[in-house]
Amino acid sequence: MKHNTVPVLKLLFVIIDWNKLRVVSKVFDQERIRFHFVGKGKGTASSEILDVLGIGSSEKAVILCLEQEEMAPFLIQEVRKKLGVHSVGAGIAFTVPLSGINNLIFKLFKEPDILNMPEISENQEQNPREEVNVSSTLKNDVIISIINQGYSDEFMTVAREAGATGGTVINARGLDHQKRVKFFGVSVQDEKEIILILAGREQKVPIMEAVSQAYGITTEAEGLIFSLPVDKVMGLNVHLE
Repeated sequence: MKHNTVPVLKLLFVIIDWNKLRVVSKVFDQERIRFHFVGKGKGTASSEILDVLGIGSSEKAVILCLEQEEMAPFLIQEVRKKLGVHSVGAGIAFTVPLSGINNLIFKLFKEPDILNMPEISENQEQNPREEVNVSSTLKNDVIISIINQGYSDEFMTVAREAGATGGTVINARGLDHQKRVKFFGVSVQDEKEIILILAGREQKVPIMEAVSQAYGITTEAEGLIFSLPVDKVMGLNVHLE
């Protein structure tokens, strides 16, 4: 039977205890997931929500996975099954919609219908689906902040006072192939910390305003702060709906 369905792709974030990373990797291997990347970070959540969301003050694996929309809940369900009773406080997952993707990668996710596959230029960027006013229909956002190293603890204190329940910090470094460069006055090659904060739509603005004022681009932290819409949030706890 021939299919002409166009897959809707999502970027799946999974934040889980580092010592449980092998569970996610095993599920992804079994399901032959095409693309996933792993980074190491630390959680910053207050202790009272540690057992619920699993983003507390321990080493975390941050996994980014590109997959079809309907696969994300299935993958998380399989991870929950593998974790079993050990899922309490394991972590959280959420998906972010894409606005475009390289066409060669997009083709890998299409149904294997060679006869009906349209001819598309390799250099053409294709949006798999037009998003319908996502800013007004979605309830959650991920706030992404890139700041100079050493400010994350103070940053999260300000964020929590503004309504954040927790976050995940990833150590990073901007690279240029030849020399140190500047972007809006920020040294790209300086050691950085990337902070991910999952927040409700109502909490997003006050959190961003607070951290921008204290650790924005004109401060010593030289923070670049922006947000992306989140269309689905899934706890890895089998008891968490």
